[in-house]
Amino acid sequence: MNYKKGSTGDTVVRIQNALHLIPDGVFGKLTEEAVKTFQANNHLTVDGIVGPTTMAMLGISQAAKKISIKKSKRFIKEIIVHCTATREGQDMTVEQIRKDHKKQGWSDIGYHYVIYRDGTIHEGRSQDLVGAHCEGHNSHSIGVAYVGGLEYRPNVPYIQLKPKDTRTPEQKKALRQLLQSLKLTYPEATIYGHRDFNKKKACPSFDAKTEYADL
Repeated sequence: MNYKKGSTGDTVVRIQNALHLIPDGVFGKLTEEAVKTFQANNHLTVDGIVGPTTMAMLGISQAAKKISIKKSKRFIKEIIVHCTATREGQDMTVEQIRKDHKKQGWSDIGYHYVIYRDGTIHEGRSQDLVGAHCEGHNSHSIGVAYVGGLEYRPNVPYIQLKPKDTRTPEQKKALRQLLQSLKLTYPEATIYGHRDFNKKKACPSFDAKTEYADL
């Protein structure tokens, strides 16, 4: 996955820290110039884009973050996969989602885990607390969401965008890894997609129940 001017998120913060910049999570002009200088000094292609080679030279790993799954005090019989319903290529952080969900009157972010576009896994609401992600199923489930789920079409209103499986290779790897860990913790739980409980929704924009039937 490449990071360039306009990119946002935790990985951009890591890039900025590696370049000794003030980290704000926004890949702007100053970050781009710092990347170009770093590339020139290390005999790399000077394009201002942080791809796998530049990332490796900066000493930043894009491997999925390994997290320890602590068994919930709640009885869990479902693991429900969601998307954040954001445009392809758009980054979204746990804090941004939390802020949006709170604006809707919720006490916290609705999901228990969120997987960013770079494949890092982030904890949201505590597993011990009932989530707010699937009506009628929250009390006995874990909600997992990946960032994405809608096509990218410039100058098209959000409401007109069509569902699309926008998972990056890193997200696919991390999502399977997380679901495997959750299944080990809750062996009796079944994996579903949000759409399996609400036929009006396409979320998570792919057939999670079938894809993860082997887990």
